[in-house]
Amino acid sequence: MQQEPNQFLRKARYDGVRQKNKKRSRLRKWLLYIFVIIVLTIAGWGTYLYAQYKGSIDDIQKSAKINKTRNVSNLIARGKPFSVLLLGTDVGELNRNDRSGLTDSMMLVTVNPKQNKVTMVSIPRDIMTAIPGYEDFFPQKLNAAYAYGGVGATMEAVQNYLNVPVDSYALVNMKGLTTLVDKVGGVSVKSPMDFQYSQDTAHAYGANLYRFHKGSTKWEYSDDNGETWTSSKTKLTGDAALAFSRMRYDDPQGDYGRQQRQRLVLEALIKKSVNAETLLNASFIKSLSKYAQTDLSFNNIIKIAQKYRSAAKNQDSDHMQGTGVMSAGVSYQAVTTKEKQRITDKIRAQLGLAEKETGSQFGGDVPSSGTSIASTYLAQIGETLEE
Repeated sequence: MQQEPNQFLRKARYDGVRQKNKKRSRLRKWLLYIFVIIVLTIAGWGTYLYAQYKGSIDDIQKSAKINKTRNVSNLIARGKPFSVLLLGTDVGELNRNDRSGLTDSMMLVTVNPKQNKVTMVSIPRDIMTAIPGYEDFFPQKLNAAYAYGGVGATMEAVQNYLNVPVDSYALVNMKGLTTLVDKVGGVSVKSPMDFQYSQDTAHAYGANLYRFHKGSTKWEYSDDNGETWTSSKTKLTGDAALAFSRMRYDDPQGDYGRQQRQRLVLEALIKKSVNAETLLNASFIKSLSKYAQTDLSFNNIIKIAQKYRSAAKNQDSDHMQGTGVMSAGVSYQAVTTKEKQRITDKIRAQLGLAEKETGSQFGGDVPSSGTSIASTYLAQIGETLEE
């Protein structure tokens, strides 16, 4: 049995830190979209940004330190479809050597210039996983792969799980969402449901309360638990966007409903930021660099701007649907092989690749000591452990 790489990785500590940071991590999901906004902003303004942005983009570049199945620079140079794994972490500023956080949000994005299409697929963070290189610590949740092996282990786990190439990554945290939304002058999003949400209580009551309306872009704010409300507004401010994207407990779809609302705001941000002149401020991008990192080079991003810009106009949002299960007193999301295959087929089609069977059940090899747990987990969705 391998020794744990640090104290954080002990299960008790892991669970404690996760619970302690639960509320805080919900605040930080949104800045995972910063990378998309930076790329599309450069796409909108071309080489004018070169001198202003190159230093900031260079500052956020960091290798995933894995052997990839494809060379993303070669793909981009030839104008071929490629994928980006977007990861939102629950740490503060990104220390380039710090893996003490969890990837609270995961989204696999494919960009296809031939179809002029960007496809965004949300991946449940609570899938039971055998983390590549750390299988002896099975079972773990998918969002713990970053704590054990960094972005490389996370990319490998997703790649193995779905049998699709993960060509690149972007890792960001939540600090700065309000600045980003406010910088583009706010965004208009139709709410899929009626709800209220307090930033202070994480429920439908309390101070700092926001109210949204089904099928409408209108929203109101109250600082006295709903006794009085501001006049209706139709553009979400940064704080309102946080409230809109955070609510989960009162959504009948739970975390999946929250993912849907996150994608709605992302789509609005992308459309707004492609031509957002306010984002040309180099100091603004530089301030974001300490909260994001990627393995795409500045030259990669310039070529994306030249070859892929029109794809941003056609967006497709999806998610991988799981089922809540319990194992050894811990809650997980279990995804059927049928649903995994649907997502695998969709991503491979967007990447222009031939159909293949979906990937391994756990993203890595389950150790003999974990077969009983794995079998119990799978039995709850009517499946058995592969030999």
